[in-house]
Amino acid sequence: MLHEQSLGISYGDLGRLFHKTCTALKIGRNPQSGSKIDLDAETFAAHLANSRKEFKMSELVAYVDGGSLGNPGPSGIGVVIDGCEGGPVRISRWIGHQDNNVAEYVALMEALQYAVSLKAKALHVYSDSEVVVRQMRGEYICRSTRLYSLHWTCRKLARALSFSISHVPRADNAEANRLASTAVRRSRS
Repeated sequence: MLHEQSLGISYGDLGRLFHKTCTALKIGRNPQSGSKIDLDAETFAAHLANSRKEFKMSELVAYVDGGSLGNPGPSGIGVVIDGCEGGPVRISRWIGHQDNNVAEYVALMEALQYAVSLKAKALHVYSDSEVVVRQMRGEYICRSTRLYSLHWTCRKLARALSFSISHVPRADNAEANRLASTAVRRSRS
């Protein structure tokens, strides 16, 4: 069972940090509908705190992608998670007006949050973003003020799991890319 100590931060604090990050980056509202999407700290923290089911997942594999039309521009994320009991999970979400690297990090954060909420033991992520992969591996230092809080949050979530990340060519990440593109197109219609 996952305990707050394994994260080194309480779920409430993690939820508040996530909310502050999303608020600072203006993630989570669709300007056409004005409605809030599921990407908020209260829903995430409540799900973690109230989860009574104990899932016995040995390892999850996620393909993540984030993209924007223009840089910055309308952005979306796509995540495909394999290894769940009910089959692959596909997430396609519009995240507002962001740059491409922010979108890539938000996609990674979505996969990490999902794995932690399921109490998975391990998560291996495939991403076509060399910047995100190398920063998460510690090969590049994250100096961007826009990315730092997202990077820090992802690192914190990754500590709760046996986490690894690999770079894949864009062609090998086609489904996540399609989901991200679909999210952006849906927001524009």
